[in-house]
This record gives sequence, structure tokens and C-alpha cells, in this order.
Amino acid sequence: MKPTALVTGANSGIGKTIVSRLAGCGYDVAINYQADTNSAQRLAEELQKHGNRAVSVYADVGISTDVDAMFEKVFSAFGKLDALVNNAGVQVWKPLLEVREADWDRVLTTNLKGCFLCTQRAARHMRERRSGAIVNIGSGCNKVPFPNLSGYTASKGGIEMFTKSAALELGPYGIRVNCVAPGAIETERTKSELADFAKSWSSLTPLRRIGTPDDVAAAVEFLLSDNASFISGQTLGVDGGLFAQPRWPDYDYNP
Repeated sequence: MKPTALVTGANSGIGKTIVSRLAGCGYDVAINYQADTNSAQRLAEELQKHGNRAVSVYADVGISTDVDAMFEKVFSAFGKLDALVNNAGVQVWKPLLEVREADWDRVLTTNLKGCFLCTQRAARHMRERRSGAIVNIGSGCNKVPFPNLSGYTASKGGIEMFTKSAALELGPYGIRVNCVAPGAIETERTKSELADFAKSWSSLTPLRRIGTPDDVAAAVEFLLSDNASFISGQTLGVDGGLFAQPRWPDYDYNP
């Protein structure tokens, strides 16, 4: 029987690449979406053509009743769940002093509460089977604060510590929980955020290039696989060394 995976926020961007890669590795996949029903359904149909079972499932991951309904549909379609990827996320670009309470609540509810709700629902099922793997998608701001993204930085930092806490509690049930923290990754969204995104960030990255959604998806695939069977509670940076480097005034960062 094929392994099964649920990826949240999977109908576009990095999430779409993750779910497509997992399908290519033999997973039956559930594609969560909160907007653009047609895009999610098209992706499911495309993956089905390659012999996978693939379903699109609506849920606002920050709403518990939506999450419960989503998991019911996943279990109805697949009968089990082997892997969960908490990828759904939003951000609000504003200086701290201009962030509205509604902005803060939206970001923390989707990014952090959504991660909690989905992890809890998945782990209750995985506990009964004594196995499972969960990967949470963090960010470079797990390590360093991002200006004008106070809510996003807080939520991703929270996800990293939640990952550790969940790994500690769920490990005895055979459930592994890890985090992938992307650096500068070129997507439609990031390209729209900064003119010449690739050039700007590649010059700051030790490997002298920016990342791709495939780079992130490969890390997720590894952490879900048996090759990572003794890895839990960890954060894997997929950033080309970007957030590992100190800024020393006497070091030539551009040899």
C-alpha cells in the first residue's frame, strides 16, 4: 500500500512543488487549499494521470472545524495518513507600529495555530498506528528577525519551538517531527516582493545563488523518508548558508 501525505497550502508556490515531488516518489497525496478551488482540482487531476491517488481538500487551517472536516475527507479517501507537511502560511508586510490587530491575528492564526491544529489531528491518528512523520515549514526568520514582518517572524519562531516540543511528546509513539527553514527561494510571490530578487539575494548567499521550490521539496522528502528515521526535533536550513554566516567587519564576503 502506498504511503499517504497531506500538504497544507499545496495548490501554489512551494506547497505545490512539495506535493508534486511526494507524488513522484510514490505517495498518494491530499492537496489542501484555502483559495482557488480550480487550481487545486487541476493539480489533483494532473497527479492522477501519473497513477497517484490525489484529492483536493478545502480548509482554512486556522479554524478547527475546517481542519476536522479536512481530516475526515483525507481518511475517507486514503484510510490512513503517513505524513503531514504544514506548509500553509501568510505574511503581512508592515512596520511594527502600523500592524493592525487583525493583521497579527491572521498571520498567527494561519501560520502557528494552523500548524498546531493539523499536527494534533494528524498525530492522534498516527499514535494509533505507532508511526508517522511531520514536517513544518519554517523560515530564515527562525534564526534572524525580518524587518517589517513582526507577525511572520513571531509565527515562524514559534513553529520552530513547537516542532521541538511536538517531537519530544510524540517520539514515544513513533512519530517524528522536524522543520525545514527555507532561505531566499524564488517563487512568484518572492519575485513580486523585490525587484531583481535573484540578484539581490544571491549576492548575500554563500553559495551565490538563490533557492528553488525543488530545493525545499527535496529536504521535505528526505525528512519524511526512512533515511531520516532517527532525525526528530530538528530544523534543517535550506538557505545556501545565508543565515549561518556571521557579519565580521574584517572578512571579505565577496572573494
